Amino acid sequence: MSHETPDSDFIDDMADLVSAEDFLDYFGVEYDARVVQVNRLHILQRFHNYLQGAGGEPDRETWRALLVRAYEDFVHSDAQTEAVFRVFQRAQGIAKVSISSIGRKPSSC
Repeated sequence: MSHETPDSDFIDDMADLVSAEDFLDYFGVEYDARVVQVNRLHILQRFHNYLQGAGGEPDRETWRALLVRAYEDFVHSDAQTEAVFRVFQRAQGIAKVSISSIGRKPSSC
């Protein structure tokens, strides 16, 4: 008798997916190959960001909804506008500073 949780197969499946197309196909999300071809890394990073924000235990419905949301972000916009990666954030003048670095004196050279 197996003591696997109902979601153990789901977690195992996730470990086998490597590309944006793999994720979209696995979750049965219809997609435009041209959108994915141009934005695959951005879609995966946005998906990752959404998953981090969701917290909790992974479940198929939540993951699918967040993947659809990440994909749709790039259907209706572009990588530069969405600024998923730091290079685009810097180009838009967005800078992130950690709380721990505030008030720290710079080290002398």
